[in-house]
Amino acid sequence: MDHNPRSELRALLRSGLSKSFASLLIKVATAGLTYAMYVILSRTMGVAEYGYFAFGLSLATILAIGGNFGQQTAILRYWPEEMVAGRPDKAREALRSGGAITLMASIAIVALIVVVSFAAGLMTAGPVAHLYAAAALILPLALAEYWSSALRAQGSVWTGLVPRDIVWRLALPLLVAGLFVAGISLSGWAALLLTAAVLALALGLQYVLARARKYEIAAGTAGLREYWTAHGRASRSFFLGTVLDSAALNIDIIFVGLLVAPAVAGVYFNAFRTAGLLTLFMFAITLVVAPMVAHHFHAGEMRKAQAITALCAWAGFVFSLLVFAGFLLFGDQVMALFGGRHEQGTLLLIILSVGLLFDAATGPSRIVMMMTGHEREYVRIFGAVIVLGMIVQVPVIMAYGAIGAAVVNTLARIGAQLAIAVYARRRIGLDTTLLGAFRVNRVQDRAA
Repeated sequence: MDHNPRSELRALLRSGLSKSFASLLIKVATAGLTYAMYVILSRTMGVAEYGYFAFGLSLATILAIGGNFGQQTAILRYWPEEMVAGRPDKAREALRSGGAITLMASIAIVALIVVVSFAAGLMTAGPVAHLYAAAALILPLALAEYWSSALRAQGSVWTGLVPRDIVWRLALPLLVAGLFVAGISLSGWAALLLTAAVLALALGLQYVLARARKYEIAAGTAGLREYWTAHGRASRSFFLGTVLDSAALNIDIIFVGLLVAPAVAGVYFNAFRTAGLLTLFMFAITLVVAPMVAHHFHAGEMRKAQAITALCAWAGFVFSLLVFAGFLLFGDQVMALFGGRHEQGTLLLIILSVGLLFDAATGPSRIVMMMTGHEREYVRIFGAVIVLGMIVQVPVIMAYGAIGAAVVNTLARIGAQLAIAVYARRRIGLDTTLLGAFRVNRVQDRAA
């Protein structure tokens, strides 16, 4: 007897695609607002100060991921897994415990960075105000990431994404532009503090909306010890995986800022963030399909898991290919939006885009490994390639500057994505690449 008829698969894909388009609409608006924010800041702050802002934002982003300690990924897996098993109390316990871990870890990291910044101020004559400001941004970023995941795990796209992705990204550039018109040009540290304040206000709005709509969002320590005993080992792998992901997106900017110059780091930052538009739909759709993959995999519904994975791969790749073509045709004009000198900007944009296009072609391989209980293997495979790339980057950047950083980043990304996609196909039974669409009818369900 066929427990997964074609009509069920079509209904599943329609549901996933409709939610994904809602997520895409939010993410397109987010990308536009983020881009406007970077353009306005770049044009109003000056090259050096914008470089300090880019450095501080990248540093805070990496450290905020550490502050989550993997809980933003854990809740996407454990909420649907516990609900499928008929244990809603355990699902709520996981959500509240994850929030508590995020708060405690973030506060500890903030304290550490304040101490390091103070020591740096004593030992060097260089500016350190942007380091203190970056520390202030860590907790809001960590909470924003965790609350978004917690709400999406419960099926909420709009409440999970709009306050963080739309509200603060709309308010910040408007405030910066207003200050500039009033004759106030922000320094790097001031822009970071303003970013932290606006994001904190947006989080307050998100909390009120979530409570009004009866979603779980509050942190709690009841059951924390039991949660950590059961999921601490996996949480460490989630933590390492997300830190590696964030480092792959931000460490280049930090290296370039330290080894070349803050102004060059600003150009690299703009190129990398612009190249990131390639994966906009892939990112938007994975926000939706992550809990769906966890649900169907742990229920033993492998055909449904493969179908939703293939949908994600193809939808993301087609979008990425169109954006890549746009960069090839209009890259100079795109990078010129940021003003200032950007001679290397277009070349950096194209090089980095090649790696991200390959990323899209291999589909949601990271999400599949994280949602199916293979997080440790993901850390080993992805981490080995990315860390090797970081080690190689240092001498390459010293010899070839930002272009060398972009080339190493692209090669490392291609190698890492290919390795984890092969692992997912052979060990998990899900083909995350574009070829996965041709395997849907051949995949066999298994006992839950």
